[in-house]
Amino acid sequence: MKFDTVIIGGGLAAYTCGIKLAKAGRKCAIIAAGESTLSFNSGSFGLLSRLPDGTAVDDPFEAINKLPANHPYSKIGSEGVKIYASQVRQFFADCGIKLHGDVRNMWRYTASGTMKRCWLAMEDTTCFISPKGREGDKALIINIKGFQDFFPGFIAEALERKGISCRCENIEIDDIDFLRSNASELRSVTIANVMEKESIRTNFIKAISDIRQNEDMLILPQVFGINDSSVLEDVRKRVGMPVTFVSTLIPSVPGIRAHKLLKKAFVEAGGTIMKGDRVTEAKIADGKITSVSTTKLEGYPIHADNFVLATGSFFGKGMISNFTSIREPIMNLDTDSLNDRNQWYSSKFFDRQQFICFGVKTDTSFRPSKDGNTIKNLFAIGSVLSGSESLYEGSGSGVAIITALKVADTILEG
Repeated sequence: MKFDTVIIGGGLAAYTCGIKLAKAGRKCAIIAAGESTLSFNSGSFGLLSRLPDGTAVDDPFEAINKLPANHPYSKIGSEGVKIYASQVRQFFADCGIKLHGDVRNMWRYTASGTMKRCWLAMEDTTCFISPKGREGDKALIINIKGFQDFFPGFIAEALERKGISCRCENIEIDDIDFLRSNASELRSVTIANVMEKESIRTNFIKAISDIRQNEDMLILPQVFGINDSSVLEDVRKRVGMPVTFVSTLIPSVPGIRAHKLLKKAFVEAGGTIMKGDRVTEAKIADGKITSVSTTKLEGYPIHADNFVLATGSFFGKGMISNFTSIREPIMNLDTDSLNDRNQWYSSKFFDRQQFICFGVKTDTSFRPSKDGNTIKNLFAIGSVLSGSESLYEGSGSGVAIITALKVADTILEG
């Protein structure tokens, strides 16, 4: 089996790189072991929200020059990052994913009611230009009876600190209530699938109208539009007041929709997805990978001119650790880490956690090395890379997208 490029991994970075290559006419395959963290994405993308020293960032492009030299953005350069960032909205629009946002960071509500910076957001994620943003003075916060992954009380507390009066109500509808017969069924995804039916949405919107008093803004959980974003617009148009959709606990409806649309765009561009398969070995000769073997295709190696590693960090098992060291499990590539385990982490949960910066060591073209020798036709993208603390910096999505576009260009340029 032969391809131009094989991408190992099935997340945001993998599909971004794969779509760009496939649309350029390259025969491309994605080997995806399972579900990616896209299913956890709350509907927004972060480029850079905070510097390693804790300094808050309003303009990500101004702040990139202040990042350490081994950060993925530093390897591309601030101008390069800006060029790729300018392509992102159109890239995703071509995949059916509408994003809003511009140069400066915006603010969105989290599931706990706090405000968080983001760079771009999907259409069902309401964002503001400042943490003081509001769409009204009196909020009606609606939850679906029995749905435990949404927290109206937390959101109300956060809004009331801004001077917004809040009223929380539960809505019970027969068409949704049957899901409560099993606690595991009343989740955001199952509710969103039910809400695809126009008749059920009509009943839900009528129930809101029946309990509305003099509120001038409505807050709903993000449980709409798992397959079709037009459902969101339908809700917005029919409720008769500004609607803010707030993220729920995982799984995430907008994240799942984005994942579906990216996979669809990749396949329509001619890409091949090897779903539920895992790379077990890579053959290396003369400084290049000649083939990889997988669990399902044992005995039938997959050959390619180029390979891209997009296996993620520790969560996706792109990196693994023991008590003394970390390693990349497929090819045992060179990694950046610290020898002293006591320096890997902070005991304060919300502090910068150094171990998240650990990952595959690469040159400025994102080519990894093994035993000090660069592998000429292998590239690494996304959170498997070393140098960025994605959670603390708010840079995870940005690093995934920008490095994927950069590597795709490098491959296309030969």
